[in-house]
Amino acid sequence: MREILGRRRRLRLRRKEGAARLEAALTFATAWQWPVLPGAGTAPAALRDGRGLGCACPDPDCAVPGAHPFDPGLLAATTDERMVRWWWINRPAAPVILATGGRAPCAVSLPALAGARALVALDRMGMRLGPVVATPTRWSLLVAPYTLERLGELLYSKDWVPSSLRFHGEGGYLVLPPSEIGTGQVRWERPPVPLAAPAPSTPVLRRITKGGGRAEAAAPWLPDVEAVLDALVEASTSAPDGGSRLAY
Repeated sequence: MREILGRRRRLRLRRKEGAARLEAALTFATAWQWPVLPGAGTAPAALRDGRGLGCACPDPDCAVPGAHPFDPGLLAATTDERMVRWWWINRPAAPVILATGGRAPCAVSLPALAGARALVALDRMGMRLGPVVATPTRWSLLVAPYTLERLGELLYSKDWVPSSLRFHGEGGYLVLPPSEIGTGQVRWERPPVPLAAPAPSTPVLRRITKGGGRAEAAAPWLPDVEAVLDALVEASTSAPDGGSRLAY
C-alpha cells in the first residue's frame, strides 16, 4: 500500500513539474518573445563523478547533460504558442532552452562561486541586474542582446579574460528555470523584473523591443553586457580553481 501511495505522489509531482515547465515556456515565448525549445533532458546513467544524471543524447561523455538542444535542433527555437504547447505536452520533463541572441537576451555565465561573488560586487556598485539563472555548477546573468563585434571590442580591451567565463550570444543557448538537468535543478537566483518596474538610477539599461518598436510590457529589464563585464571578469579571475569547468 505504501508503495502504491508513493507512486501516486511521484506521479502527481511529475505532473505538477511538467505543468510548471509548460507555463514557463509559454511565458518566455509568448509574453516575452524569447524563442525557446525543449532540451535533450536527462537519463538514468550517473555522471562520472557519481553525482546527478546523465544526458539523454547519444554522447556518453556529454559535457552539459540535459542542458542542450538535441531533437529538435537549436534552429527550431520559436515563439509560436501552438508549437511550444505541443512540445511540452508531449515532453513535460524536457528542460526549457532559450536560443540566445538576435532579439532575445544574451547571457554571460561563470562558475557558481564566482557568480555569487560577482553579484555581491555588483550590488555594492548599486547596479540594477536582470534575471540571473543558477544551476548547481554555474550562474548566468542575462543581458541585453549584443553583437559578436561589440563583444569582441569589449574583450579586446581587457588584459585577460578567464576561460571559465562563457558568452551566450547569437547562435548560442541557455537553459532556463524551472528545468532539471544532469547536475540538478535550474532556478532563478534573481527573478525577472518586469519593464513596468520603476526605472533604476543606475545607467546602461535597455529594454528588449519587438521589431524595433515598443517594448513588450511583460519583458524583464536587462543590463548591457559592458555594465557587468568588469565585475564578472574579476570574480572569475579570483575563483579558487580558476573555474575552468564547463559543466552547467
